[in-house]
Amino acid sequence: MKYKLLDSGHRKKLEQVGKYRLVRPAMNAFWVPKLPQNEWDRADGIFTRNSSGGGNWQWHSKLPASWQIEWGGFELKIKPTDFGHIGFFAEQHHNWQWLQETIASIPQPVNTINLFAYSGVASMAMAAAGAKVCHVDAAKGMNDWGKENMLLNPTIPQKVRWIADDAVKFIEREIRRGNRYNGIVLDPPSFGRGIKGQVWKIEESINRLLDSCQKLLAPGKPFFILLSGHTPGFSPIALERLLEQHFGKGKTDSGEMIIPEQSGSMLPAGNFARMIG
Repeated sequence: MKYKLLDSGHRKKLEQVGKYRLVRPAMNAFWVPKLPQNEWDRADGIFTRNSSGGGNWQWHSKLPASWQIEWGGFELKIKPTDFGHIGFFAEQHHNWQWLQETIASIPQPVNTINLFAYSGVASMAMAAAGAKVCHVDAAKGMNDWGKENMLLNPTIPQKVRWIADDAVKFIEREIRRGNRYNGIVLDPPSFGRGIKGQVWKIEESINRLLDSCQKLLAPGKPFFILLSGHTPGFSPIALERLLEQHFGKGKTDSGEMIIPEQSGSMLPAGNFARMIG
């Protein structure tokens, strides 16, 4: 069973997630939906966000606790969470492909690190291309989810090291240990707390983070950086300029992350910048 974005509008998106149809927020979908209301009314579950950043699911059908779908060439475990997430970000699919193509173009071995790594699809993409991957997420539960996704994709080499730690603190220790990487992937949140209560605010912390990432690069070797996010104000050009500031000259590109709808339209869902040096 596959994932499909059926429609969007009125700041919501209608998704077919395997057997089940879900409605979740899409805060920049200001237009009118293309499908009639009766298609939206067939949703099995609707997530409504509240002012605190959480929200509530309203279920119209009895769904299993989790199920499996295919998206972007990977089999993925789906599990609706209290924050309205389902276990992957569909808009990242082009970045997963870019990672595989980029790693294939770099002399092996390739050592990579995935920061704020969530459920590990980018980690799987890099491992599938032959890279060794250090997967870092502060939530042990997300690392466990990533391991379950790996089990659903048995052809991917077991080249992922799973680390439950604060990303900034882990980077600082890696620098002191002398560990270096050819590729860095990071999708920092707007706001968050580390496993020991450390406060993360992207506006205040992004430059320190990228400065530390620069020190992680293996000197004299080809490298790549993928920086993505969903924070208002961090436009594609802003992200690209940050990469240029911290990593110097390289081949860069940037743009919006998008999810294709069945109508042929696109739903923008965050921004990215990438560099190959």
